[in-house]
Amino acid sequence: MLFVLDASAMIAYLRDEPGAGRVSEALLDPDGQCIAHVLNLCEVFYDFHRASGPKDALEAVKDLARVGVVENAEISTEFWQAVGALKAIHRRVSLADCFAVALGNELGATILTADHHEFDALADQGVCAVGFIR
Repeated sequence: MLFVLDASAMIAYLRDEPGAGRVSEALLDPDGQCIAHVLNLCEVFYDFHRASGPKDALEAVKDLARVGVVENAEISTEFWQAVGALKAIHRRVSLADCFAVALGNELGATILTADHHEFDALADQGVCAVGFIR
């Protein structure tokens, strides 16, 4: 199975927060792959940078790569326009989460997230496939 990880899922995994086990299962699935858009990786980076400095921020993203999270830097015109359209339609969803949604839709992947406040409505409306980690 193919998964797109949003920042909340990656942060939960790195900090061993509730839901970390669900992310671990996805990472360990021999038939699966976990992908993160660079914008969502940037969110992880700045979260760790803000909390404990640049060294920990770099280690956090390196740890994700070591456990198999594949970085995706897709930013073609068609892709960013899909992101912009999602943001225009779903105003309460963050721009960064719109990147995860667009990537998930493009790849036919399930988005792993802890963000019910943004993804509940998207899942209910069938905008994207969502797996909640908690």
